[in-house]
Amino acid sequence: MALKNQIDQDIKAAMLAKDQARLRGLRAIKSAILMAETEKNAGVFNEESEIKVLQRLIKQRKESAEIYQQQNRPDLYAIEKEEQDVIESYLPKQLDRDEIRKIILSIIEENGFTSIKDMGKVMGMSNKILAGKADGKTISEIVKEVLAP
Repeated sequence: MALKNQIDQDIKAAMLAKDQARLRGLRAIKSAILMAETEKNAGVFNEESEIKVLQRLIKQRKESAEIYQQQNRPDLYAIEKEEQDVIESYLPKQLDRDEIRKIILSIIEENGFTSIKDMGKVMGMSNKILAGKADGKTISEIVKEVLAP
């Protein structure tokens, strides 16, 4: 629960600094974590669960920002991007495409996967290794590129 305590401290600091953009992002994180903790069937809430919550929040912000940009609403787009930046600051460093590709290639070589039919197996192993370090969509794209005939 180190993240939860860190968020609480950062909320206080943002309130004192009157940093509204940061405060919105922090409150969104705190709310999402509390909701995830109190869900039925939530089980044990650990660091991996926290990362999944943060990734879900970022995905929501990206989708909203994209819609606002298409609808020509720069004011709302800016708010979503600010919140996204705050949330991203609490995630572990994301790997770039080249690093992800190297890891996926090593998984494929170690296990002898050769065709697109093995994609599910590769994705399962990749998601375990790259949890919190890479977006599932990016992993999927790279696996398809590598396994494509």
